[in-house]
Amino acid sequence: MLNKALNHLEEWMISFLMAAATLVIFFAVVHRYLAGLPYIQDIALKIHVSWAQELCIILFVWMCKFGAAYGVRTGIHVGVDVIINRMSPANRGRFVIFGLLAGALFTGAIAVLGGTFVWDNGAHHAFLDLIGQPREDVYEGPTTPDLEWPTWMVYSAIPLGSALMCYRFLQVCWTFHKTGELPKHDESHVEGVDEQTPLEVEARK
Repeated sequence: MLNKALNHLEEWMISFLMAAATLVIFFAVVHRYLAGLPYIQDIALKIHVSWAQELCIILFVWMCKFGAAYGVRTGIHVGVDVIINRMSPANRGRFVIFGLLAGALFTGAIAVLGGTFVWDNGAHHAFLDLIGQPREDVYEGPTTPDLEWPTWMVYSAIPLGSALMCYRFLQVCWTFHKTGELPKHDESHVEGVDEQTPLEVEARK
């Protein structure tokens, strides 16, 4: 059950973030429309939604980081493999594994460096505050302009998304080592939609 949920973690995260961004944008647009109507505008103008744009930007940043991990798992990322595909199977396998491990190394390094940045940018202060320890000499970190959220919470997308990408690279590498297959995205296929033969389509007519 846990393994199944982890295999579709990106879809859940992207769906949630996209739905949240859509609702925020919808609310901001309706508010802007109501703010121009007589009688209603006095009430609408008392509700400040200057934070909506900043929140949407944060949601889309998080969406992109988890979307990148989804791309690794499903093979969506663009790659130039013309030369590699013309090699012998043995050499092709070595180069593919090298590329996947290089991707894991790079994203792993970004995860570590990003985690260090987040920790020094206010997460350390928040952690000490949470456990009730002295924090006088620890940097509290800045906040966002509109929402006034600690920026370390926003920047956490970097280490979390990169760590997930690193895991997906290693997962794809292990699968390729065992089976020789790489994930491949088919643009013409929609997951969850049953494919129909021409005879079935004709019968429905």
